[in-house]
Amino acid sequence: MKTAILVDGGFFIKRYRSLMGNNPPDKVAKDLHEICLQHVSQKNNSDNTSILYRILFYDCAPIEKKVHNPVTKKSYDFSRSSEYLFRRTFHQELKKLRKVALRLGKLADQGGWIIKPEQTKNLLNGVIKISDLQENDVVYEVRQKGVDMKIGLDIASLAYKKLVDQIILIAGDSDFVPAAKLARREGIDFILDPMWNPINPDLHEHIDGLKSICKKSVKKDLVAVSA
Repeated sequence: MKTAILVDGGFFIKRYRSLMGNNPPDKVAKDLHEICLQHVSQKNNSDNTSILYRILFYDCAPIEKKVHNPVTKKSYDFSRSSEYLFRRTFHQELKKLRKVALRLGKLADQGGWIIKPEQTKNLLNGVIKISDLQENDVVYEVRQKGVDMKIGLDIASLAYKKLVDQIILIAGDSDFVPAAKLARREGIDFILDPMWNPINPDLHEHIDGLKSICKKSVKKDLVAVSA
């Protein structure tokens, strides 16, 4: 049995940090690889002939531009942020790993700042005023573009070309459902790994199995990644 493992990078990083903390990029890449290998190991798969076809990791290159915070008017350089440095190094570490292919989409620059939801609620309820907003109460809006499409197209390609017998998707939302249904119609065994994140019960009818491999940290798991 050949198995392809597809990883929604944005979801994986958020969920990984929730479970295991803010580790350096080389450690995160190594842990990702280990999680994927465990999925196809003999002890986790009843078919002892199962082999890994490839690990496909979907993410976006980090934003590099300079912007000005509308609250403090301070200049902010994304290319010097800790998240930018993490993402760049993490992507380089992934490229070094066996059987891993990095599939990059783009970040759609919305060109504006938004107030965080909790502070928006406080503003609407009159708890705070605009003048009460702090530097960290706003966030620059960027969204992934092309990642979900790449995942869907790769699932379809793997299924139609009969390249694998099983697809394991590490993700947490329902955007994959149409692709999963297609793969199952083509005879592919489709497994979802939500990394212990709660999923909508309705998703069970569109997958062949649900299996989380990563270990939960001794630290209490406080954050669930929203779908």
